[in-house]
Amino acid sequence: MDTSGDGSAPHVVLVHGTRMNAAQWEPYRALLPGVELLTLDLPGHGAQVGQEFTAGTALAAIDRAVRQAREEAGGVPPVLCGHSLGGYLAMMWAAQHPGEISGLVLLGATADPRSRLAGVYRGFARLLPVVGPERMARGVNAVMRALGARGEHAQLLPDGAAYAALPAAWELVMTEAGPQLLGAVRAPVTLANGQFDQMRLHVHRYAAACRQVHVVTVPRASHLMPATHPEQVADVLRGAWERARSA
Repeated sequence: MDTSGDGSAPHVVLVHGTRMNAAQWEPYRALLPGVELLTLDLPGHGAQVGQEFTAGTALAAIDRAVRQAREEAGGVPPVLCGHSLGGYLAMMWAAQHPGEISGLVLLGATADPRSRLAGVYRGFARLLPVVGPERMARGVNAVMRALGARGEHAQLLPDGAAYAALPAAWELVMTEAGPQLLGAVRAPVTLANGQFDQMRLHVHRYAAACRQVHVVTVPRASHLMPATHPEQVADVLRGAWERARSA
């Protein structure tokens, strides 16, 4: 984990997506001055690449981060944000801990995983051993650069080591996650997607399940928007943080 600063305003806990790690969020420290960010590596990713990915290990990692953020903020519940896989895991944790966060932000995590999306991810998992994780990572990184990842965002793109966790991670998402979880979340929810993100497919289902919701579509962005449209994503995060702070 990595943290900076303290204070009575809520911290923002950031959960990365498949194959990524805590480093995904490092450029956001400069983009969000005055907002304290806490990042983590999910099991099977980053510094935890050797740890087995299970529901227990993944949700425990988020639990530790949320509790640390709350302690550092003097008891103020944090805003919990996740991208893609991290978004689904964040909503799972939030549904199990109602009242323990001051906001929930889901980036590219509003497709119902029990829909046709399940077949896509199972197919991708079967393809990985054929193509190889490193070759797949190079291809995905090239796409991310072509779509706009620049500077530090491009330099921080990871290799394929974390792909080993993909089958277990997405099997968990496909069996446990979905819009039905958001009914238990008491905090305001922000649903943010790129205009061309396939994961915004069922955003209206997710919005309908929320008690309080703010829906954002980032123009001309794809599922990779944290790397390709960082300024717009930072605006989404700051908006959720400001709403939590003023609540």
